[in-house]
Amino acid sequence: MTQEREPLLKQNGAAGNAAAGAKGSPAVLPSLARSVLKFLMWAVFLTWAAGIFFYPTAPVQTAFRKWADITSTEGLIAGLTGTVFLFFSGPILLIAALAYVYIFAFPGDHVQKKKLRSLSFRLWTFPVLVDGPLGVVSAVEFIGIVLFVVYIVFSMTYYVVDSVSFISKAHLPPTTRSELLLALIGLRFGSVGLFCMIFLFLPVSRGSVLLRLIDIPFEHATRYHVWLGHLTMALFTLHGLCYVISYSLLGRLIEELTQWKEVGIANLAGVISLMAGLLMWVTSLHPVRKRFFELFFYTHQLYVVFVVFLVLHVGDFVFSISAGAVFLFMLDRYLRFWQSRAKVDIVSAACRPCGTVELVFSKPPSLRYNALSFIFVQVRELSFLQWHPFSVSSSPMDGRYHMSILIKVLGTWTDTLKRIITDVQEQKSRSDSESDQSQTGRITASIEGPYGHESPYHLMYENLILVAGGIGISPFLAILSDIIHRVEQGMPCAPRNVLVLWSVKKTSELSLLLAVDAQSISSSVCDKLHLDIQAFVTQETDPPLEDGIVGDDQKAPGIFVKNGAAMSGLVGTGDNFWAAMYFAVSTLGSVLAFVLVQLYYVKRFNVYAWWHLGLLLLLCMAAGIVLPGGLVVLLWHLSEKRRMQDDRWDVDARATADAEQTTNAAGGADASAASLAALRTTRYGCRPKFHAEFAAFAERGGGAAVDIGVLVCGPSGLQASVARECRSQNLRRGGAVFHFNSHSFDL
Repeated sequence: MTQEREPLLKQNGAAGNAAAGAKGSPAVLPSLARSVLKFLMWAVFLTWAAGIFFYPTAPVQTAFRKWADITSTEGLIAGLTGTVFLFFSGPILLIAALAYVYIFAFPGDHVQKKKLRSLSFRLWTFPVLVDGPLGVVSAVEFIGIVLFVVYIVFSMTYYVVDSVSFISKAHLPPTTRSELLLALIGLRFGSVGLFCMIFLFLPVSRGSVLLRLIDIPFEHATRYHVWLGHLTMALFTLHGLCYVISYSLLGRLIEELTQWKEVGIANLAGVISLMAGLLMWVTSLHPVRKRFFELFFYTHQLYVVFVVFLVLHVGDFVFSISAGAVFLFMLDRYLRFWQSRAKVDIVSAACRPCGTVELVFSKPPSLRYNALSFIFVQVRELSFLQWHPFSVSSSPMDGRYHMSILIKVLGTWTDTLKRIITDVQEQKSRSDSESDQSQTGRITASIEGPYGHESPYHLMYENLILVAGGIGISPFLAILSDIIHRVEQGMPCAPRNVLVLWSVKKTSELSLLLAVDAQSISSSVCDKLHLDIQAFVTQETDPPLEDGIVGDDQKAPGIFVKNGAAMSGLVGTGDNFWAAMYFAVSTLGSVLAFVLVQLYYVKRFNVYAWWHLGLLLLLCMAAGIVLPGGLVVLLWHLSEKRRMQDDRWDVDARATADAEQTTNAAGGADASAASLAALRTTRYGCRPKFHAEFAAFAERGGGAAVDIGVLVCGPSGLQASVARECRSQNLRRGGAVFHFNSHSFDL
């Protein structure tokens, strides 16, 4: 197989460090380059954030107007649009460019053990708020929320005071003053909403280089999108209400709302955009989303209508405020479109005894992920639009050619998927020949991802606690397998003490433990790794009669569907070189398209309508991504195909070989090896007492000086309970240091 590219500046391994130390200066260069890149990104970000925060003030407004007057001359092609874009959207793209350089130059720059004690890391993992509408909120998240609230209050207060002062100086009738004040306040609500929209689109770019830079996985970033969505739509709604009341006082409500100006704001486009946004907002509220997920999902596709008509509403130079964030989202969405077009072979699809569905997909050996990754799955027989996220239940150490997930049957989509698989299994039990004909094409799967943490956090802690509820054990099965394989093979792996606290409703769910690839632990691994699995069966007070054989239940015979190929490697978190090229070429292509349109269309035909210019800007962004960016994606795809040709494999033969290897390994296991089922202690009719469990684990790990990583996957109530205990343990003087991290999929 073709070897992956080496980083530009590599500083990995003891050999590299020794060589660097022998030469002296070379060791300083990578560290210096890393520091310079970090400084540049922080400098750009802080300057940009300060500019947005103080933009309402008179000094910044005056400086911006002078800059706009200088750059908006006839001699400059971009004009006012380019000025606004450089001031508000340019820094975002510059940080993204520097982030690609950083990630490409320093791949695998994982958090080291010493960083666990750093202030920045503690702020990310220390839960400040536990009980409340926002769920578990870390210290950094709390600081971000406070800063946003301060920004909204400061901006609107400044704008209101300035508007009242301006109107008081004019000699106008009281009714006219009220109408004008409402219009000015409505205008300010809209402008602040546009600034918030900059941050709205960044968290939903699943493979965003900015999320990778600060190591925020997409499943965590979505909650920021939810918070910002509520805030942005509240501001836009107030923006619209102020104008509706103002137009009503003037007696021209219908006339104004249906107006579409050539120069100025197109009101009708704004009404359409706001209606689309309100539909998305209402259906995304938790009670509606929980009961009517499909309604939420389909109405959320109205984001296209929302953005397009927002551009038509405000024009080109106003939209340039948030154009950079929208551009990054479009980049990610187009790449995901290409990846999702591929059909993926299903190596195995089966139902486990507890009713959980297990899917095993084929993947290329070059596709990298860690045990905390997740993927989005589409089954075209069920829906062409629905994509559902699932945690990866297999470790990268389990095999180079496959990746598995566990799916709990909770709704219509999962129930239909289970029914399809069980129908094929029944047909297979009746007639092998009929099964061979019927199973092909019954499931057509496509994959997006994998996404997740850049750093394998589960490998950073010497003492690790995994808390799961029900199917929440899925990502922890991958973690357990990863740790066992690494210890067995002598690979870098920090965990030495691992405690698993797993709550289930029924005893049958305990069979999910068999999904771990490493079913037995050799005596040599047991000497290096202390693994304690505590299972709590909450809805049964006594073990069933067949409890002794629960651990031996095997999944039903699986089916195999070959209608495509291995998973595509076209993903933002994939090959760093091609991802950077895709960003760079798309950005340059969009700029070139905008310049050509300005020269040969706008100026030549004297286009002056705001909505027309805004639509042209959006089309130039799309053209840069689809045309030159699409060419890079095509070359990327061909590169992936050539890489896979160097390591061809037959799915049927590989599946058979893997099964035989597993059987042989199980049959020839060391007599002194311990099975995971033997390491499990099952308690009935109770739930875990986190205070006692955490305190006892800290004492076993070394007391006050120990760092303990706590990962939790389960319902929001479980996450809150664990976070509350972590906060309590950390605040206790002399206690161990608990680092909290949550994982919310597969609930």
